[in-house]
Amino acid sequence: MTRSDVIPGKPLRLEELSWRAIAELLAAGNDMLLLPIGATEQHGPHLPINTDTAIASTVCAYASAKTQVPMLPSLSYGVSVGHTPKWPGTFSLDHETLIATIRQLSQWALKTGWKRLLIVNAHFGNDASLRVAVDRVRTEFLGQFQIGLKHTYQLTPEVWNYFISDADDLHANCAETDLMLHLAPNTVRMDWVEDDPDRTNGLVFSYPVSQTSLNGITGKPSLGSAARGKELFEQMGEALAAIVTRARTEQPPLSADHWLNTQVAY
Repeated sequence: MTRSDVIPGKPLRLEELSWRAIAELLAAGNDMLLLPIGATEQHGPHLPINTDTAIASTVCAYASAKTQVPMLPSLSYGVSVGHTPKWPGTFSLDHETLIATIRQLSQWALKTGWKRLLIVNAHFGNDASLRVAVDRVRTEFLGQFQIGLKHTYQLTPEVWNYFISDADDLHANCAETDLMLHLAPNTVRMDWVEDDPDRTNGLVFSYPVSQTSLNGITGKPSLGSAARGKELFEQMGEALAAIVTRARTEQPPLSADHWLNTQVAY
């Protein structure tokens, strides 16, 4: 369980509202949703299997509290096939399942009055499927529904540089350990922590984690610090809140006159 006192106020959680309260939100023009997406997968011997979900949901809660843009319940299962069954605790969706899930959630959002969806993802393995889903949704509902994707670990260049400071192909590393020591310290076993180097530099092919890591870790989680986790989390939360604020009113760069009629005259 993540700490609630790390959030600067009360997030607007859609799951806690009745349909009438939701209808009032929409009538007031609050028509954007946040969707946190994580994973349920091994995170080395020292971090819980909900690490990615905890990070995604808490960063979203921070931004929702700051902006009052509602957040959907977190999607706790993602594409974790790259972790293989070597270590217990991993439960994965297929790539196609995640794509279909995003498309169907988007369809229901549009049918019930929502106009914008920002996916906030904290798991590297979800990236390819989410980008395909965004591409499908943005063209299927052109002019009706806006969809976007942001990764918690890439919210700013500074955040990304810190995440990869101990490993490019990171997993359960220093940054993730920092965050969990701040967000959910009771779930972290630093007495079980083990560093493992990044063995992927210079490789041509892509390999699952079982072929690159001895213990499910890539990086130096032994350097983990709750104090740095607090600083990193607040930096991520503020960055996401700023992105959400812009997204609430963002419009296509070109007016509808340019793209409603897709036939170009020559």
